[in-house]
Amino acid sequence: MGTTDLHGNLFNWDYYLDREFDDFAHNDVGLAKISTLVHGVRDEVGRHRTLLLDAGDTIQGTPLAYYYAKVEPITTRTHVHPMAAAMNAIGYTAAALGNHEFNYGLEVLRTFERQLDFPLLAANALDVATGLPAFAPYVIKTVWRTGGPPLRVGILGLTNPGIAVWDRAVVEGVLTFPGLVEHALHWVPEVRSKSDLVIVAAHSGADLSSSLGDQVPFPENCAELLAETVPGIDAVLVGHAHVEIPQRIVTNKVTGRPVLLTEPLYWGKRLSLMEFDLRFSERWELVSSRSSVLSSASVSEDPRIVRLLTHDHSKVVSYVNGRIGTCLGAMSAARSRFEDTPALGFINHVQALEVSKSTSLPVVSLCAPFNRAAAIPAGEVSIRDVAGLYIFDNTLMGVRMTGAELRDFLEESASYFRQVSGPGPFTAAEVSADVPDYNFDIAYGLSAPLTYDIDISKPVGSRIVGLAYDGEPVPDSFEFAVAVNNYRQAGGGDFPHIASAPVLHNQQQEIRQLLIEWVRSAGVLDPAAFVRSDWRLVSGGVPVMVTTNG
Repeated sequence: MGTTDLHGNLFNWDYYLDREFDDFAHNDVGLAKISTLVHGVRDEVGRHRTLLLDAGDTIQGTPLAYYYAKVEPITTRTHVHPMAAAMNAIGYTAAALGNHEFNYGLEVLRTFERQLDFPLLAANALDVATGLPAFAPYVIKTVWRTGGPPLRVGILGLTNPGIAVWDRAVVEGVLTFPGLVEHALHWVPEVRSKSDLVIVAAHSGADLSSSLGDQVPFPENCAELLAETVPGIDAVLVGHAHVEIPQRIVTNKVTGRPVLLTEPLYWGKRLSLMEFDLRFSERWELVSSRSSVLSSASVSEDPRIVRLLTHDHSKVVSYVNGRIGTCLGAMSAARSRFEDTPALGFINHVQALEVSKSTSLPVVSLCAPFNRAAAIPAGEVSIRDVAGLYIFDNTLMGVRMTGAELRDFLEESASYFRQVSGPGPFTAAEVSADVPDYNFDIAYGLSAPLTYDIDISKPVGSRIVGLAYDGEPVPDSFEFAVAVNNYRQAGGGDFPHIASAPVLHNQQQEIRQLLIEWVRSAGVLDPAAFVRSDWRLVSGGVPVMVTTNG
């Protein structure tokens, strides 16, 4: 059985909305529900015939994860991280490291590792000083079966080379992250020699792609290539891409043998079930394999996990519901992909204000519409209201960019949209390309407006029209200080110029916490202060009409 990309989801709870989690597909989330599914499988086939794996990204992603890394950090208390406590109670066999395991620093990660009853695996996370794996590369587990000798299962863990880019501030000079395929070629023969069945837990999407550009020579997503290239692998538990793959069979190009791939969505919405039929003839031989996914929405939360961790969960609920100020009017991010909104203006304003303390250059800020459901209500404002606007644990950076570089950057951002003719009205699906929302950055000028049109009747690369600062066209050589998050500054999304731009501001300030502290200090949040029309979505110069359902 396998999970991946749990991202701090313990219970079926939305901390930002302060209610049970729900989405458009009515999925449920969390380890408490995964536990019920796991015990159902064990009851059906016998626990001695099962293993339970995870493919990474466990300790970041919810206010619960943030709370036990920053508010009551596990590094300064004897308290066990609730994700560790739940995974221990459920009985995980092993887990691969994900890239988000590194977001809170190595001390938090190593503390979490020590709290686990099972190994964290990463064959391609290497210690710079020794060149050796800094975490266990693999583990061999024995599964007792009736009708034959014990079955030895080798589990190899591989993580994402993008960690060297996305968490450079944490790992540079300490750890390196070579390619998954390259290190699997080294380690799989050793694992195979000790095992009857070889499973890889890989924090890397199935389909070959990368947001890293030429920053590292290894692809971000390559699990299918891994299965095709490296002989000796029987199955791959896939992670990182946040997609659902119930079953995919890949033929290894060396041996001609089938390799099973599966990915169980994310946040504990699914449990992958991999089944292997084996025959013993001098040694165990794999006859056939298959996989499927089980939905968390089909079961109740395991009361044992609920009892064990309700106190930890309740602490976080109380924390995020703490009042920090008042909002004079409702402020929603629902339409931030298609028009200038006060919600994103507020984020950009706070980012720009902070970077302006480190430079005399005119400041421009960039941020993306991370959470379409984010909304700060009129009236009392809580931590969770503000945190919902910024759901990632990014830190603030400031870099120097020229007008020409900023224009190139915005052109890349404008690839978020499909090319259309006419002003619509269109549905959101008709104008949105296959680009994540977090890769659509919107610009904001602090002391003076930075204005521009995105003309989506034009092809990608020639859409930014009328870029102006304080009403004057922006010269190519004009210099800005650009406020941006550390993911983007490190090269996330492969935007031009940003990763090589000179750094002006880097004080390791969490953007979400800056927003919370701004509201706490001001006491009052007035959406009218952030009503601007700095950018427009147009077609042939005519504003585009886009309908949304939230």
